[in-house]
Amino acid sequence: MKWCRFSTGGPISYGIIESATGGDTITEVEGTPFDSYKKTSNTYKLDAVKLEVPVIPPTFYAAGINYPEHVTWAAQMRGEEPVLPQQADVGYRAINALVPDGHDIIVPKDATEMLQYEGELVAVIGKTCRNVTEEQALGYVLGFTIGNDVSERTWQRNDRTMWRAKNTDTFKPMGPWIVTGLNPDDLHVVIRVNDKIVGEYDAATAIFGVRTFISKMSQYLTLVPGDVLWMGTDGATENMKDGDVCAISINDIGTLTNKVNWQK
Repeated sequence: MKWCRFSTGGPISYGIIESATGGDTITEVEGTPFDSYKKTSNTYKLDAVKLEVPVIPPTFYAAGINYPEHVTWAAQMRGEEPVLPQQADVGYRAINALVPDGHDIIVPKDATEMLQYEGELVAVIGKTCRNVTEEQALGYVLGFTIGNDVSERTWQRNDRTMWRAKNTDTFKPMGPWIVTGLNPDDLHVVIRVNDKIVGEYDAATAIFGVRTFISKMSQYLTLVPGDVLWMGTDGATENMKDGDVCAISINDIGTLTNKVNWQK
């Protein structure tokens, strides 16, 4: 099933995207994918609505450095030897930074040229989760979507926290929708800037996978419906310039596309 949040000039609603002759359609629902819902008689052409961020999470978690090639690249940038993490450590991002597919990434005028993409798989928690095993973990996932963890590397190096580098408004595009019933081990991420492939990797090559993160987190934290967990990226990342278009595709999910808009 493919869930979205959308608007047509008024309130935002949840909807189910279905394929139909003549193009995909959205059926509006009463309720949410996280509790009881029912389909309404309201249907819309997908290309006639505005897709919103597919969920506004109660808590926004990020796996951070979680792929071996990215660990190596980041260490080289710092002039250090790479050290792989020994356990699944999680951080946080700011909800204010979320924007949907198609929304510009608005870059403050004092940002440096070191503005970079990070294409990531995102797990969306579907039900309350506490003290679960790795074998049980995917049963608590509603589905998966796509994230772009936009990062200003100069700020990232110099600020004590990553409050600007990772959390500036619009620095967290997410979408375009949530797809249920997927196995994260089968997913492949492709990152393009201006239609050129600049990175790709298999989600299964993560140092710690979705199951491990959810199980470990649930020993200490109660995960609740709508929480999101961004799983990190792999490989080196490159600078983005004003006007660049970054598109992140994951098979069986879709493509998240956003343009860079540098403030003058």
